[in-house]
Amino acid sequence: MNSYLEIIKKVDRQGRLVLPKEWRDKYVRNGKVLLRIEGEKIIIRPYKLVSLSKFFDSIEVDIKSDLSDWKSVRRELIATR
Repeated sequence: MNSYLEIIKKVDRQGRLVLPKEWRDKYVRNGKVLLRIEGEKIIIRPYKLVSLSKFFDSIEVDIKSDLSDWKSVRRELIATR
């Protein structure tokens, strides 16, 4: 069962709106939110950094670059796209 709360907020001339303090305290820990448009909806979600560690070792690439030279590795990976 989805429960939700809807409130009407005024948007100022610069397009800003103020989220209620309780929402900021609960959902906006780093001062950023993610805005997404879905049809006629604007979705505001907490912004979270994605952990890339789950992708480690999930891809195999045959490269000739020395792994200690990250600039070279990066150039080679970009070239193989």
